[in-house]
Amino acid sequence: MTASASQPPHSDHSGDAQIASIAHGPVAAFLREAGLIAAGDTARFTPLTGGVASDIWKVEAGGRIFAVKRALEKLRVARDWRVPVTRNVSEVEWLRVAAQVVPHAAPRVLAHDAALGAFAMEYLDSADHPVWKAQLAAGYADVAFAARVGNTIATIHAATAHSDNYARRFANDALFHAIRLEPYLEATAQAYPDLADMLMQLSRDTLATKVALVHGDVSPKNILAGPQGPVLLDAECAWYGDPAFDLAFCLNHMLLKCLWVPQARAGFLACFDALAATYLQHVDWEAPAGLERRAAELLPALFLARVDGKSPVEYIVNEADKERVRRVAIPLIASPSEQLAKVRDAWALALSNEVDTGSREENAAREKF
Repeated sequence: MTASASQPPHSDHSGDAQIASIAHGPVAAFLREAGLIAAGDTARFTPLTGGVASDIWKVEAGGRIFAVKRALEKLRVARDWRVPVTRNVSEVEWLRVAAQVVPHAAPRVLAHDAALGAFAMEYLDSADHPVWKAQLAAGYADVAFAARVGNTIATIHAATAHSDNYARRFANDALFHAIRLEPYLEATAQAYPDLADMLMQLSRDTLATKVALVHGDVSPKNILAGPQGPVLLDAECAWYGDPAFDLAFCLNHMLLKCLWVPQARAGFLACFDALAATYLQHVDWEAPAGLERRAAELLPALFLARVDGKSPVEYIVNEADKERVRRVAIPLIASPSEQLAKVRDAWALALSNEVDTGSREENAAREKF
C-alpha cells in the first residue's frame, strides 16, 4: 500500500514547504523525544515516493539515517477510501514478530508513537535492498528469490498458527475488512451482479477463517531483495486470519506482471510456480490441499479486483488488457478451482492464444502485400 523505505526520493523540490513544516511539527517532536534527533541537530526530511496509505520520509539527522512513516486516514486513491490510523500499531507489531521469526525479514523498528500513528525504522538503501517490483519491471524474474518469498511467508505463518496469543494481539477483523475485503472483493461484487453472491460469500468465509498471522499486502512493491533474503514492509493490513490470503495476494502479482512486461511472461509464470510450490511444501499447520483450495478461490477474485475494484494496478490501463483479465477471472470465480496451477494455466493459455492469434493476423497482413 505504501512506498518502501528503500525507494528513491522525489527528484524535484516541490515538497520543500511541506518538509519544513513536518520537520518542526509533531513527527519531529516524536523523533526528538525518542532520541533519534538530538537537541540542536537539524533534521532533513526527504519524502519517499509511491505511498497511498502513509507519508514516508528518509530522515537524516546528526549523521544518522533512518525512515519514518505516518499513516493517513484518507488514502491517495481515486475513490473515497478512509481507514483508521490505528492500523499503525498492528503494523509495528507485525514487523517485530516477523523479525523474530525470520531474522532480517523485516526492518528494525526504532521508535513508535501510537497516538500519532507514526514510527521510525531502519533505512534500507536500494543499493543493496532493491525493490522486487523494480526488478520485475525490468524483466528480471528470479525464480530462486520467488521461492524464498514463499518460504518466508510460510515460515511466519507456521510460527504463528493456532496461537491464542497472536489471535488476541491481531484481532483486526474490522480493519482487514476495511482495507482488503471491502475494496477488493466486495467492491468488485458491486461491479458484477452475477458474481456478487459468490464474491460476498468469499469475503465472509475469508474473514471467518482464523488460522495464522497474515501480512495482508504481500506485494512486490513491499518486498525488498535483501542480501540475506526477502525483506517485507508495509504490514498495515496485519490480521490474524487466513494465511491463504497472503499466498493468493502475492501470486496474483506474478500473473498481473505478465501484462506489464510481456517479454518476461515465461519468467513470471516460473516465479509463480516456485513461490506456490515452496510455500505449500512448508504448510504443516493444516492440510496443504485445504489451504491451496482457499487460495485458488481467492486468486481469480483478486485478479479481477485489480482491474475493477477500488485499487486497480496502475500499469494495466489498456482496455484490451483489462478484458484479458476479465475473460480468465470471471469463469474461475463462477466455477472455482481447487488448485493454483489451474488458475495459472488458464492465464498462460489465454496469453498463448493471444500470441498465436497475433502471429496469424500478422502473417495474413503480410500475405496481402
